[in-house]
Amino acid sequence: MTELEQFSAPGAEWWRTAVIYQIYPRSFADANGDGIGDLPGITSRLDALSELGVDAMWLSPFMPSPQKDAGYDVSDYRGVDPLFGTLDDFDAMLAAAHERGIRVIVDLVPNHSSDQHPWFQEALKAAPGSRERARYIFRDGKGVDGELPPNNWESVFGGGMWTRVTEADGTPGQWYLHIFDSSQPDFDWTNQEVLEEFRGVLRFWLDRGVDGFRVDVAHGLIKKAGLPDYTPSEGADSMGGDQEDVPYWGQPGVHEIYRDWHAVLAEYDGDRALCAEAWLPTLDKIALWVRPGEMDQAFNFNYLMTPWNAGELRDVIRDSLDAFGAVGAPSTWVLSNHDVVRHASRLALTWDNPQGDGIGPRDEPKPDRAVGLSRARAATTVMLSLPGSAYLYQGEELGLPEAMEIPDEFRQDPSWFRTNGERYGRDGCRVPLPWTATAPAYGFNGTGASWLPQPAEWAEYARDAEEASDTSTLALYKTLLRLRAERGLGSGSIVWEDLGDDAVAFRRGDLHVAANLGEAPLELPAGASVVVRSEPFSGTALPPDSAAWYTLA
Repeated sequence: MTELEQFSAPGAEWWRTAVIYQIYPRSFADANGDGIGDLPGITSRLDALSELGVDAMWLSPFMPSPQKDAGYDVSDYRGVDPLFGTLDDFDAMLAAAHERGIRVIVDLVPNHSSDQHPWFQEALKAAPGSRERARYIFRDGKGVDGELPPNNWESVFGGGMWTRVTEADGTPGQWYLHIFDSSQPDFDWTNQEVLEEFRGVLRFWLDRGVDGFRVDVAHGLIKKAGLPDYTPSEGADSMGGDQEDVPYWGQPGVHEIYRDWHAVLAEYDGDRALCAEAWLPTLDKIALWVRPGEMDQAFNFNYLMTPWNAGELRDVIRDSLDAFGAVGAPSTWVLSNHDVVRHASRLALTWDNPQGDGIGPRDEPKPDRAVGLSRARAATTVMLSLPGSAYLYQGEELGLPEAMEIPDEFRQDPSWFRTNGERYGRDGCRVPLPWTATAPAYGFNGTGASWLPQPAEWAEYARDAEEASDTSTLALYKTLLRLRAERGLGSGSIVWEDLGDDAVAFRRGDLHVAANLGEAPLELPAGASVVVRSEPFSGTALPPDSAAWYTLA
């Protein structure tokens, strides 16, 4: 391999090159009109995904849950929450997706359960030191009467990471650990009963025919022995993406769990995928999760969080291909998801916005909508030309910006409540999708109900409005995905090219890719014939905040 040429890892498994579309079920499509999306709603809109040209879809949680954290607090890992339908609805959706050649990835939340899970309810009734409590992380408190938490850890959602229980006799008792909300107690993954339970959960969904699992908080399952005190640095990423040696993130023992899971998936025919949500400080550390026999993919959050800067973007692409390629894995590429500000807004921010903070009515200055959309379209044009697997978040194909004006009384993210309104949280990227410009709830359903309010300006982003325009963001995504498939861009090599300090430029076979991250037009090489452009332009001068694919005569 030369310094200029970099290869994606070889292999024929579908997940190495797939474009995977994330569905946030409560906000995708609502079939029964109650204001919350559901599985029949997803089934009714599968043709839209087929027309878009994706290879697979990943469903955020739909399992039974009290919905304290939008389903990431699971009370039953082997069912469907009535909010979203039934197991029969799931089976029908899975079959309909497979009929269209779309694979289905299920979101699994193994770090913690809901406090309403039968196991935790049993633990509350049981005595300290019991088998029931050993499934979770219960500890005696410090202080004269155990009135202080076992250590100083702070929750990702704000406040302390420990909650004290009242014992069966009414006296103050032990404390239990919860990295997130107090309604989400962490499992103790050193307990073999927990490991065996999740083997059964994996097999339950694999037996139904799912194609893989996205693993929530995959880096959090093992905590450092002794649970030592830890204070993150000022302004540190709450999920650990910029911190070294955090005692509850990325501990070595977690890899044994995923080697075990890999063996379970290997019992089934076909290529079943495991994808880690693992926020870690370096690409080399993330690559440890996708060594042979462990996970198949890990989200490339370093890429997602890269600012709109040509040098930094070149570096993260180069480093990603090197790090993942070194362990025989494909890189993943992602720009938006249900936990971060949508990239059509984030890329135009002029101030620091840590993951999970969101953007709200009192934040100023707001990102420029036109600048953000131009940069988002350009960023996606680059991303979909890269070898490896790409993730799309529902609505980004419409160019949806962050919903920034949600009134306080409608907010539902636990971060908003646990920080007393200091952090707006993630509601702004979770607002239900617009399908039809003139319909109630923009076609999300037929009643006009919506669990989060939809911005009035979203009519212009509705799918039917964008389908009528050949210059819409939807049209761009369809073109990029079609050409990516036709040209086999999910695999192979890239050869870096030099078009100046403000450009990101490389070649994929005879196809050249260029993005202009500067403030002046960028002249493409002589003989350039543009195949696809993120913004309209004539001639060969690539405007600022735009990208193009082109060939040379």
